[in-house]
Amino acid sequence: MEGRKRKMLSAASSPKRTDTKNNIQVPSSHLNSITCENNEATSQKERSSYFKGDRNESRLGENFFNQPCIALAKALLGKVLVRRCADGSELRGRVVETEAYLGGEDKASHSAGGKRTERNTAMFMKPGTIYVYSIYGMHLCMNVSSQGEGTAVLLRSLEPLQGQPVMRQLRAQARRKATARPLKEKELCNGPAKLCQALDIPRLFDRRDLARDPDVWLETESDDPGFKGSLDKPPRVEGTKTAEAGDRGEAAVVVVAASRVGIESRGEWAKKPWRFYLLGNQCVSVVDRAAERLALDGGHNE
Repeated sequence: MEGRKRKMLSAASSPKRTDTKNNIQVPSSHLNSITCENNEATSQKERSSYFKGDRNESRLGENFFNQPCIALAKALLGKVLVRRCADGSELRGRVVETEAYLGGEDKASHSAGGKRTERNTAMFMKPGTIYVYSIYGMHLCMNVSSQGEGTAVLLRSLEPLQGQPVMRQLRAQARRKATARPLKEKELCNGPAKLCQALDIPRLFDRRDLARDPDVWLETESDDPGFKGSLDKPPRVEGTKTAEAGDRGEAAVVVVAASRVGIESRGEWAKKPWRFYLLGNQCVSVVDRAAERLALDGGHNE
């Protein structure tokens, strides 16, 4: 009995880490075991209307994903990736950076030359299929298949919108450094591996249907001009205007087309401007000033 009492006292007095922004305290020992499926960090759970028995009209369906790879990579910008945890709470992030991989013709693609493997099977499945693969034997990346054989879009970066305390703890667990400095909000999801860590995207999500899956999906926000099915209108971005949008007094998006990242060994294919991101967003993983100037000048390098 005495041993049990000492154990209880020890647990009650364990050091706690405080999230000053959200005024939440979590035992340091809990950081080693926290996952989206075991979320005790949020005192108030934010739940989606999708799981209240009502139809969620903002969820993106099969028709959205069934478009050419480059078009899908651009259309995904501004959409919201949602990860539903076991307790009904949700993690949300706005897509701000993507990369297109065009299948057989693309020498930088996992399906270059039309090669099919156990690893890249999802790239040959219907548009909207999730493709999760590992890099360096320790990190994961999330992709979405598109229209066309072996094509997919890599989700490179998100802007955190909901569940940041949990995201921060998931990232801290993945970093495994006791002395690591606290992450800024813009650093939570600013890279493909970080994105998977922060939203707890596991390897077993590979080959699942993003249009129907109950644990992860994409939404369109109600203030997005592309809301309810329009694929050709990009999301608004504060602080940037096109001439047409400026005349109406609306903020408009500037999408930057830049070279892809981390595939330098692929020669000329590494220079293809098939990475797309929202100009001025602080959560973009790698900025390209030359490509940004070109985008602001109204030109394109595709």
